[in-house]
Amino acid sequence: MAPARDLVRRAGRSRLRRKKGRIETLYTTPPEGSLVVCLDEMGPESAKTYPGQAVVETQDRPGRAKLEIDYGRRGKGYIFGAFQPATGEAFTRPYLGRSTVSWVAFLEEVELWLPAETERIYAIVDNLSTHRATDVLLFLLTHPRWEMVFQPKYAAYLNLIEPWWKVLRSLALKGRRFESWEEIAQAVERATVYWNDHRHPFVWGRRRRHQPRRQPGIALPPKAA
Repeated sequence: MAPARDLVRRAGRSRLRRKKGRIETLYTTPPEGSLVVCLDEMGPESAKTYPGQAVVETQDRPGRAKLEIDYGRRGKGYIFGAFQPATGEAFTRPYLGRSTVSWVAFLEEVELWLPAETERIYAIVDNLSTHRATDVLLFLLTHPRWEMVFQPKYAAYLNLIEPWWKVLRSLALKGRRFESWEEIAQAVERATVYWNDHRHPFVWGRRRRHQPRRQPGIALPPKAA
């Protein structure tokens, strides 16, 4: 007979597979009349200098430019985001804090942003305590077409807004200096508009183009010249 700890471990793996499988199914074959939206918060983001990517030739000595020390104590906050993988459309709002009140206020705005004719909304979210608060339950009761789908712990890759955050950071923050939180909020708003004008869907399971498919086998013989 297997030890009790092995049985618990197997049960945990089974639950993880079920949760992961359900999210993957929603991405690939969502029910008819439904919509999948990924929700999350980015931050805290501080008003500071964000490094760029290009190598800069200085006048006195060529080489990579050094970034001056900037502790970013000029204001900070969070960017709340909603992302539809099927269309690539995104929605963002700035908030000074990551509280339950801010989260419910954001959900109300997302409700107005999503198409009214959608019968069912599946929201992919993490297990943050503010996402499970009583006020969120009240929101779900007053908006019956919503259903929260919580991703497993340590499985952020299941939320497709995570790779989109990288795109937003590149469009809004990279290589720029901000003097206030309001400047960051304005930059994020402009970047979101730009993305929506050039958006593309995020397809679950699609292999990245820059990663060639590995050949099967170990220590394959070299190809003849």
